Amino acid sequence: MIFPEINYENLSTTSELKPLKEYAWDFEQEDFILKDGKFQVVSGTEALKIWIWKALSTERYRYMAYSFDYGSEIEALIGSTYSSGLMNSEIERYLKEALLINPYIKNISDISTSIDESTINIACLVDTVYGEVKVNV
Repeated sequence: MIFPEINYENLSTTSELKPLKEYAWDFEQEDFILKDGKFQVVSGTEALKIWIWKALSTERYRYMAYSFDYGSEIEALIGSTYSSGLMNSEIERYLKEALLINPYIKNISDISTSIDESTINIACLVDTVYGEVKVNV
């Protein structure tokens, strides 16, 4: 069969999701937060912010430790000669591909970008099962 049939009734819903947990992360130092030498764990919205930041900061296909579904391809756009319209379109596409694989994320909106020679800054609003999260990467 070329195109498999998908039974949407059997797909998990957000009510079946377990609370998301991540190790606490210091965004300024770009390192884990330790207390008495032990990793701290956060859950819910804070955990999702960490997951988003790490997914967007990790180049897809570069590290064998991650599946090919994890990470983004936005870094490949740095230094490209695309028009600003095409660049923004590609950033939006890569952003959505990187984040919408997470079942805790429902939608991404209000995407704005600023680009200089070596940096792409992205701000967006992420609609999650925990509510809206503002993201600046």
